[in-house]
Amino acid sequence: MIIDSHGHYTTAPAGMQIFRATQIAFLGNPVKHPVNVSDDEIRASLDNGQLKLQDERGTDVALFSPRASHMGHHFGDERISRNWTEVSNDLIARVAGIYPDRFIGVAALPQSPKLKSIQGCVDELERCVTELGFVGCNLNPDPSGGYWQDPPLGDEFWYPLYEKMVELDVPAMIHGSGTCNPALHTTGSHYMNVDNTGMYQLMDSTILQDFPGIRFILPHGGGSLPFQYARFQGLSIMAKREPLEEWVKKVYFDTAIYSQDAVELLIKKVGVDNVLFASEMIGGVQAVDPATGRQFDDTKPYLDEIEWLTDEDKVKLFETNVQKVYPRMKPYMDKIAKA
Repeated sequence: MIIDSHGHYTTAPAGMQIFRATQIAFLGNPVKHPVNVSDDEIRASLDNGQLKLQDERGTDVALFSPRASHMGHHFGDERISRNWTEVSNDLIARVAGIYPDRFIGVAALPQSPKLKSIQGCVDELERCVTELGFVGCNLNPDPSGGYWQDPPLGDEFWYPLYEKMVELDVPAMIHGSGTCNPALHTTGSHYMNVDNTGMYQLMDSTILQDFPGIRFILPHGGGSLPFQYARFQGLSIMAKREPLEEWVKKVYFDTAIYSQDAVELLIKKVGVDNVLFASEMIGGVQAVDPATGRQFDDTKPYLDEIEWLTDEDKVKLFETNVQKVYPRMKPYMDKIAKA
């Protein structure tokens, strides 16, 4: 079984863009109007997009969430974000209902800059897990879109969300959204900043001690971690924190890095047990690698071609690690196995 742990609905039908454009046009009087997207439009968007590539590349199942960069947490106010997030999550639930053996839902959260309370995110997470059957969520440490106006992840502001994550037994992927800072390109710099800063905020906190069993996924290989490992290690020593080699065993990293060398170094640094296969296909890097002739986000061969990985290692990377991190996947996987 090949499970892609990191997918976004980047090919969502035009009805979603129309909903968002209407939101923008009526900012002063926001209304949560219906989304005009048919099941046939959903099928067409996926049959010729993610599903087509999954079949070509040998992926069986994908964890699927709303398009991260389009959540635009910096846009509008909390009500705008809540309405947009709810319809986005509802669309993911429809995808999972149409293709129950290919996609499993992961929630976006209705974040907004400078909130006084994270309760809206707590409520949406509970709705998505208990009513829509989702298995996890994406958490943006910078809802301001490149200006970092909110408390760091270790601040108690976030603790009600962590409590709900533990209660529901679901993890969070630390993932940015779009940027409104003209100095930052969304994929080329902002996401890398979010990956590194989010990881460091977790390191520089007591979250893992305060919430035993809580699980976080650091996407894109944890940002610069594989290459700047010694720098993070030195910072941990200077701050008299838990040794980095022990800390990395308590969080998880994915392989949406787009280089075999980088994936191999990541596994060497954090260990097989803490890496999840991921592609983030049809995402921020849609180009052919001239060295391989494949799309950069065709990531399965990066693992297949690491000679020192054992068959047992590959089962962990492709299948069992992600089910360990997302235990609510089990009913879905049991149904797929019986089909």
